[in-house]
Amino acid sequence: MAELINGKEIAASVREQVRLEALELKKNTGVVPGLAVILVGDDPASKIYVGNKKKACLEAGFNSFEHILPAETSQQELLELIAKLNEDKSVHGILCQLPLPKHIDERTVIAAISPSKDVDAFHPINVGKIMIGDYDFLPCTPAGIMELIHSTGVSVSGKKCTVVGRSNIVGKPMAMLLLHENGTVTVCHSKTKDLAAECRGADILVAAVGKAKLITADMVKEGAVVIDVGMNRDENGKLCGDVDFENVSKKASYITPVPGGVGPMTIAMLMRNTLTAAKLFAKL
Repeated sequence: MAELINGKEIAASVREQVRLEALELKKNTGVVPGLAVILVGDDPASKIYVGNKKKACLEAGFNSFEHILPAETSQQELLELIAKLNEDKSVHGILCQLPLPKHIDERTVIAAISPSKDVDAFHPINVGKIMIGDYDFLPCTPAGIMELIHSTGVSVSGKKCTVVGRSNIVGKPMAMLLLHENGTVTVCHSKTKDLAAECRGADILVAAVGKAKLITADMVKEGAVVIDVGMNRDENGKLCGDVDFENVSKKASYITPVPGGVGPMTIAMLMRNTLTAAKLFAKL
């Protein structure tokens, strides 16, 4: 039976470390980390995320700046707000909650955020830095996943790592981070010929596609470390991941639950990135 990787506990310890470092930063330089979150429209899930981020900022002793804009906000108005926040010295991190309304081009918006304030690490400059392994920020979810893997004591070096999903937010950067730690990485997607065979070879399996219980026990190697990034609803409307937890947990050595696995880590790493941005601003 697999050992549970407790994302809540690990995230709490990261956030406490961030809080202590933020206190130190304020004491030594007078700089208080500031995170500006922009939400365009009233997507219910996005509203919850924004609320959680505000709460995490307060806990960490950060300044939190919220900009809730109506869904009909034009792209130009959004870009003007970002330009203002880029210049604001009390703001060290800028996060624009995705998805954006259809009339706004996400790429243009991401590229408008100053790379030194891009705490999501989505800006093309930051993506390039991750590629070459010389970065200031890492995307929050993949960075959180690496923390979860490290918590097991399993070394990535030399292991076969399979990432299911190739999104810019999780799949692709995840593959790079595993590669940086000398994993042998396979990335699977909707066009992969034999997904089950690719997964079965993995010592470390990361599922990030958003399909409920896609990864079944017969696709998992005995003793694998299984990280479930999915957040779905099953046929009974109950929260579940991309992994059939009940059956896979009988074969894996370590597994993340849903909820309580990867989710809490994402916000913890966002706090860490904002602290890093504030330190860079303070020239530390």
